[in-house]
Amino acid sequence: MTKPISILLCALGGEGGGVLADWLVEVALRTDYPAQATSIPGVAQRTGATTYYIEVFPQPRSSLGGKQPVLGLNPLPGRLDLLVSSELLETARQMGHGLTSSVHTTVITSSARILTTIEKMSMGDGRQDAAKLRTLVAEHSRAHHIVDMARMTQEAGTVVSAVMLGCIAASGLLPFARADYEAVIGHAGASAKASLHGFALGYDAIEAQRAQHQFIETVMSPAPAPVAAPDALPAAVGQRFPVSVHRMLSLGYARVLEYQNQAYADLYVARLDAVYGAERITAAVGETAWPVTQECARWLALWMAFDDVVRVADLKSRVSREHRVRDEVKAQAQDVVKIYDHFKPGVPELAGLLPVGLANRLLRWDRARVLQGRDPWAMPLKIGTHSIIGMLALRLMAALKVVRPWGSRFKAEQQAITTWLQAVQHASQVDPLLGLEVARCGQLIKGYGSTNERGKDNLLHIITHLTSAQNGQTPAQQAQSVAHIRQAALQDEAGAALDQALLQSGAPARPVVAQPIRWMKNPRLKT
Repeated sequence: MTKPISILLCALGGEGGGVLADWLVEVALRTDYPAQATSIPGVAQRTGATTYYIEVFPQPRSSLGGKQPVLGLNPLPGRLDLLVSSELLETARQMGHGLTSSVHTTVITSSARILTTIEKMSMGDGRQDAAKLRTLVAEHSRAHHIVDMARMTQEAGTVVSAVMLGCIAASGLLPFARADYEAVIGHAGASAKASLHGFALGYDAIEAQRAQHQFIETVMSPAPAPVAAPDALPAAVGQRFPVSVHRMLSLGYARVLEYQNQAYADLYVARLDAVYGAERITAAVGETAWPVTQECARWLALWMAFDDVVRVADLKSRVSREHRVRDEVKAQAQDVVKIYDHFKPGVPELAGLLPVGLANRLLRWDRARVLQGRDPWAMPLKIGTHSIIGMLALRLMAALKVVRPWGSRFKAEQQAITTWLQAVQHASQVDPLLGLEVARCGQLIKGYGSTNERGKDNLLHIITHLTSAQNGQTPAQQAQSVAHIRQAALQDEAGAALDQALLQSGAPARPVVAQPIRWMKNPRLKT
C-alpha cells in the first residue's frame, strides 16, 4: 500500500493559512494528484493557531486505474510527514500533542516569536526560552529547517503563507516542480508579485540549508536570538567598570540618556559605580562576572526611565512609530493612513508633573471625590496623531521632559530608587548572594499606575523586613527568603502568594490598603 503524504500547517490569525492550504490542494489537483484538506479553527488573542491538515496521494490519478484513494481527515500521532508552522512555540505545541516523530517527520518552522497571552500576562519575564524550543524541534523531527519567516515576509511585503509555500516546495517532500507552485500563485497584480517574491525567499532559504547539509547541525543548533549591538559607551565610563558589565551598562546608559539628558545619565553611572564599589568589598578573588552590578545595571535603567505621560507622548509621536504602523497595515507610498490615539489621563498622571505641594492638593481633591461616591477624575482624549494639531499636542507634551525633574512623581521615584540601591549596597557588603537577590528585586518594578505602585510597595516591604540583621536569619537564609518572596510576588497580581511567602519567612504580611465603601442604590427598588 502507498501511504498518503500527510502535512499539518499551523498559522496564526491573518497569516493566510487558509490560502496556503488552498494553494497546496490546487497544486495537487492541477498536476493530477489526489488531495484533501481539512481545518480546525484556533482561538483569538494568540492562544492557539488554526491548523490545516492536508493529505496528498503520491501517485497521479492516471496511474491508479480508476481507483480512488481513501484520505484521512485528521493527523495521527507520530505519523506526520511534514509539519509547517509560522511560529516557534506553535511548533512546540503541536509536538507536545505527539504529532511528530523523530523517525520520519520533517519540520519547517520560523525562528520568529509572537508572544502568547500567557507570556504577556506574566508578572515577570514569562517568555519561553527560544533555545529550548529549538532543541525540542531538533529532538522530535527527522529533519528540520528553522528560518526567519517574519523577516522574509516583511522584505517581500506579503503575508507569511507565501513564504511557507516556498519552504514546502523546497523541502522536496511533495512530487511537484517549482513552476507548479508558482503557477497557482499567479503573476498578475502587485499582490501576486509580492507573494512570488516571498515564495522565492522561502524557497532559497530551504534550498541553501539542504545544499549545505553537513552544516545543518551547526546552523540549526540552539543559539540565543540575535540582539542589536549596544550603543557606544563613552571611554571614561567604560574605564570605571569591568568588561563583563559593559554590554548591559551601555544599553542602560543609552536608555537613560535618551529618556532625560546627560546629567541623568551621569547619575545612572554614579549610582551603578557605588553598587560596584560595594560588591568589590566581599567579592571572591579573581571575580569576573560581577552579578550584582550586572543586575543593577539592568533594573536601574528601567526604573530610572519610568513611564509617565511625557514618555508616552514622546513614543507616540516619533517618526519611527508612524513607519511601523504603515508597515503593519502594508500601506503603499500613495496611501493615506490616519492614526487615532486614545488617552485617559487621570489626576495621578497630571499630579506627577506638578511640584509636591500642588500635587498633594490635587490628589486630596480627587480622593475626596472618591469618598463621596464619585469616580476618580479622568480626561478621555482622542487625538489624531496624523494631523498637525494632534502631532503638535503630543510633541508639546513630550517637550515637558525638561520640567520632569521638578515633578512630584520624579522626586518620589528617585527617593525609592535610592532606598533600593542603599539596601543593595548594604546587603552586598554583608553577603554577595544576599546583595544579588536584593538587586534582582528591581524586577518587581514594572508597568504603570496601580501595578507600578504595588511593585514599589512590595519591594520596599521586602527590604524593610528581610534584609536587616534583626530578623534572626543568617545572610544565606535571608538571601533564600528574598529569592522565594520575589518569585512569589511575580506569581499573581493580587499578592496572595506573596503574603503567604512573607509569613512563611517570618515577615509580616503587607498591610491592608484602605478602600472606600461605596453605597449603590438597588435599581429594582422604587424610591
